[in-house]
Amino acid sequence: MDEKNEVWQGTLALMILRTLETMGPQHGYGLARRIEQTSGDKLQLNYGTVYPALLKLEQEGFIRSAWGASENNRKAKFYELTAAGKKRVRKAARAWEQTTEIVARFLASPEEA
Repeated sequence: MDEKNEVWQGTLALMILRTLETMGPQHGYGLARRIEQTSGDKLQLNYGTVYPALLKLEQEGFIRSAWGASENNRKAKFYELTAAGKKRVRKAARAWEQTTEIVARFLASPEEA
């Protein structure tokens, strides 16, 4: 059985924003499942992780929510990016790209450096 990894601090917000950018409005459960799917099922998200992140992103003005019906016709809160959220996802993606490049330098074998 594959081991599930924890989500690193700060990465969940980027994953949420990026998922909303690519897929459009989603409800919380759908977002969590899509993030898990995109990770190749290497991540496992629960309500205690996803919903506080959604609340924080909404309070910061990066996403907005509205009630609607889910695929199985249940009441669900759907989230979508705001204009500020679109800017934020681009800025955060650039920052993570730079960070991973820096960390990769430390993880490279001495012959590669």
